[in-house]
Amino acid sequence: MGSTSVQKDVDEALLLSNQPPSKHLSDGELERILSDTNLPFIKRIGAAACVELKLLFHLAAPAVIVYLLNNVMSMSTQIFSGHLGNLELAAASLGNTGIQVFSYGLMLGMGSAAETLCGQAYGARKYEMLGIYMQRSTVLLTLSGVFLTLIYVFSEPILIFMGESRRIAAAAALFVYGLIPQIFAYAANFPIQKFLQAQSIVAPSAYISAATLLVHVGVSWVAVFEVGLGLLGASLVLSVSWWIIVVAQFVYIAKSERCQKTWRGFSFEAFSGLPEFFNLSAASAVMLCLETWYFQILVLLAGLLPHPEIALDSLSICTTVSGWVFMISVGFNAAASVRVSNELGARNPKSASFSVVVVTLISFLISVVVAVAVLAIRDVISYAFTDGEEVAAAVSDLCPLLALSIVLNGIQPVLSGVAVGCGWQTFVAYVNVGCYYGIGLPLGSLLGFYFKLGAKGIWLGMLGGTILQTIILIWVTFRTNWNKEVEEAATRLNKWEDKKEPLLKN
Repeated sequence: MGSTSVQKDVDEALLLSNQPPSKHLSDGELERILSDTNLPFIKRIGAAACVELKLLFHLAAPAVIVYLLNNVMSMSTQIFSGHLGNLELAAASLGNTGIQVFSYGLMLGMGSAAETLCGQAYGARKYEMLGIYMQRSTVLLTLSGVFLTLIYVFSEPILIFMGESRRIAAAAALFVYGLIPQIFAYAANFPIQKFLQAQSIVAPSAYISAATLLVHVGVSWVAVFEVGLGLLGASLVLSVSWWIIVVAQFVYIAKSERCQKTWRGFSFEAFSGLPEFFNLSAASAVMLCLETWYFQILVLLAGLLPHPEIALDSLSICTTVSGWVFMISVGFNAAASVRVSNELGARNPKSASFSVVVVTLISFLISVVVAVAVLAIRDVISYAFTDGEEVAAAVSDLCPLLALSIVLNGIQPVLSGVAVGCGWQTFVAYVNVGCYYGIGLPLGSLLGFYFKLGAKGIWLGMLGGTILQTIILIWVTFRTNWNKEVEEAATRLNKWEDKKEPLLKN
């Protein structure tokens, strides 16, 4: 079909739905190309790849920038803390990676329920439901934030109970106290983020994050070094910065013409069907939490090794770098989730399947390039965080494992995004339990403590679990019946959209 005809079909469909054109909306063009048997296979794949790459660029590129900027904001806080001393770096690493990641994983995981429903609803053109899903998710996450606050308040005895030294635990708790407001910023941010991403509205978030980062760095410098607020000041500034992002994004939603069909103001429907929405959110949270807690436990284990400050510093620097690079894959994770959920909602099985292949391949190639770059600067990478030569040597020794982790992260997060787009959170949760906690943690503990390989042994165990999980996700994803997934998506949306009949029906 000619490009003029395709564009005419898209314009007509958009006019009928009274929805402004969106750069990522294929409206069946990709499905028609993939179904056109009159074209030779190579030409069909080439034409489809051009369409998909264009859609992914407008979605993934801003998403990657958003996640990178947000991660740089957290990493800059850790860098400021590290330049106060080795104890402060260990405390910020333990507080940030050992405690804060707990709430991050829980909130982001619960938010992925909105990601599944918003993405499929947008593909099915059920626009009014996106705002309802976002509000329901925000209510649930805020209630969860009350529970998480208790963990933050009692973080010092919790860390001591888990075997951390009193000196490090006390400093880490001070850092964590300043992150309490960040919990509720997460509760609002993640539903807003999923709401916007489902519509491929990501660029405004990138601008907001970039502006906030500039403010954050300047204010952090003043709070930590000029005013002398130390660790507590660094974490408080980070919390305020997250709230700036939340408020700015909500103002955009309320004022933007692009959200007129999907945001119709606050509604009491946000408080209806909460038990059912909680069930889906809980499955989503378990899926992601089992993964984020896995890396959190590894850092806690490092605190139990001989010379815990060096072990914590070297492992936390590597996990911070890995997390920074991981944000690229998380951007592709968001792209995969949106593309798959949109195409399933629009009843385009071939497009959903093709999107999975393209986004996974692109993410993998980028991760290989980054891994090679990390190996090239392995001897100097730690000096961005601390001036210690002993820590630099330990980090350099861990960099080959860091590079392998980066390569795996080019695949695994994307496939997790596919799982969210399809609504497979419960299945992936079972996979994570077996791979991470049945294989990775026991193997890491055995290598780290029994065989005395230290931080390297802990990381080797982590890689073992991640490799197995990646293999399973690849096998399941590429054996998926996408026609069946289309029907399941339609059934799910019909259930959640029905506002007249009880939501508790089976």
